[in-house]
Amino acid sequence: MEFYDVLRTRRSIRSFKPDPVDEAVLERVLEAARIAPSGSNRQPWKFIVIKSRETRERLVPACQNQKLLAEAPVVIAALSLPITSNRGMYMGKFSVLLDVSIAFDHLLLAARREGLGTCWIGAFDNGEVKNILGVPEEVQVVALTPLGYPKDPEAFQPVKERKAMKEVVLQEKWPG
Repeated sequence: MEFYDVLRTRRSIRSFKPDPVDEAVLERVLEAARIAPSGSNRQPWKFIVIKSRETRERLVPACQNQKLLAEAPVVIAALSLPITSNRGMYMGKFSVLLDVSIAFDHLLLAARREGLGTCWIGAFDNGEVKNILGVPEEVQVVALTPLGYPKDPEAFQPVKERKAMKEVVLQEKWPG
């Protein structure tokens, strides 16, 4: 699949087939996250791959009852590790969120290339998710995604509802 087609057709998928994800496919998706760029090449992330039905079901109430987490055969949690340097200047310790988000987006785009659906989950109780997954106090959960094959064969339609280029791109400086 051509790269720009991946970008145009990546969607939030909320209904999944029960089919397992092939290990080689999962490895390629995780590799895309692993090789993502990060500030000062810190790579301040870990990814937890959750296949256990019991654990996926326990995540549902911790994620505002989003049942898609239990339905997908895999859930991936993206975690941020503590950073010791402030390379982000004004962003400070929050620059780690940017780094993890870049890696997570690489993962989502690679999943789309492999025909897998994902949905960036940002609505969750961090403490409860950390408890379920055994994540230490100093590590934070940044995002989760279900990962699996969409039930709907027409799920990957091109994105239509986006602002026009002239609404989001400025030339040289802020106008006015």
